[in-house]
This record gives sequence, structure tokens and C-alpha cells, in this order.
Amino acid sequence: MDLQLKDKTALVTGASVGIGRAIARSLAAEGVRLAISARRADKLRELADEIVAGGGPAPVVIESDLYADDAAARLAAQALAGLERVDILVNNAGGSRSFKELHVGEDAWQEAITLNFHRPRQIADALIDSMIGHRWGRIINITGKSEPEHINGAFCAKAGIHSWAKGLSRMVGKHGITVNCVPPGRIHSEQIYRNYTPEYRAWQSEHEIPVGRYGEPEELADLVTFLASPRAAYISGAVIPVDGGLRRYQF
Repeated sequence: MDLQLKDKTALVTGASVGIGRAIARSLAAEGVRLAISARRADKLRELADEIVAGGGPAPVVIESDLYADDAAARLAAQALAGLERVDILVNNAGGSRSFKELHVGEDAWQEAITLNFHRPRQIADALIDSMIGHRWGRIINITGKSEPEHINGAFCAKAGIHSWAKGLSRMVGKHGITVNCVPPGRIHSEQIYRNYTPEYRAWQSEHEIPVGRYGEPEELADLVTFLASPRAAYISGAVIPVDGGLRRYQF
């Protein structure tokens, strides 16, 4: 299937490793011109070299710490300067903030909400007028689990992203822009390896994940690449998990 993505442009945040890196590689393979951002510039340069070696256009590399107050505006401006326009925004940067204590300090909450809610929203806000002007755009948010075992600041923020994205989708659909969310299940990544032992991963694969294994970043990237394409023009306001059936509720 031709996804009709050649010469589209995209900003992918959190692109240095894992899911973000796989998304960037998948989009580049379809001919998308990229701006890739993360804190680890060395990893971004490695990714850029991989993309060029594979025959893709050289990405714009943007070192970015999203916790800085002006991070969203600066990142959007750098992406627009490097690409001239941004057709596709993939909000992937973020991370789990597990709060297992009953009482958690306000600084921890502020950090979790800023990184996982405010910055994705602000980056989209900085780019949406350009998308409206070109009458085409895709905003795809990599979100998170909706069945927390305890309080997780990131999950609370990502639930807010689901609500914001649904509302935004209803406001910009008439301009040819879609807005969707993709919550990952257990996808192999640095964070997974850091937080879960091999024994736990094996147990969960057998007992809680219907397909019997953890997913690969490329499996989630395939969906994101399709949602980014003109082929997905009638999918908007959706929350589509990639989790091997881990989630138990019906909708």
C-alpha cells in the first residue's frame, strides 16, 4: 500500500531511543522529511546517520529538554525553520512517573504534568496555525496506560491528553487535520528494561498479555505511520492501544 507520505514533513519528539526512534525510522522509510528531537543529541545524530544510510533525507536534529519554560515554542520554531512546514507532529516525549507513596510533593506532580501534558499540548498549539494554513495536518500523541495500579503522575497527564486531543479533533477536522492518541502496552524499551525484571516480563507475558509477549517498537510505529498518512483521513479523535490485548475493558 502506498501511504502517500513522500515529501511530507514531521516533527518526532523523544526520538533518540525506543518507540520514538522506531517511529522516526518508519516515517523516513516512507519518504517523510524529519525533525527529530530529544535530550541526547548523540543518539539523535546516530539516528540521523542511520536514516541517511538507508536512503532517507537528512533529518533536522534538535537537542531539546522539554522541561525548560520556553521549550515548546523554541522546539516548534526550530522545526519550522529546518523543514519550512510541519505536516505531522508525533508527541512521543515523556515518561512514567510512578508515585507509590500516598503523599507526593507538588514539585513531582508539576514535573510529571509539565512533561506529559503541557509540553505536548503547547507544541501542537505552536504548530496548528501552520497546519490550518496548509489545510492538512496530523497530530499523534503517544500516551499511556489507563488502568493504573496506583497513582502515576504520567498516567494522569496522559488521560488529560486523551481528553484534550478529542476536543481538539472536533475543532480542526474541517481544516484537514486529524488528532489521535496511541497508548502503548508493554513495548520493549530502555524504560521497560529498567523497571521490570526478566522474570516479571516472562510472567506477565504468560498470564496477562493475550498474544503472549511484549511488543516491539516497530509494531507501534507501523500504526503511527499509517495514522500520519493521507490514507487515515477518516480516523480522528481516536485512542488506539497497541498492547497485545493487555487492556481488559471493552472500549
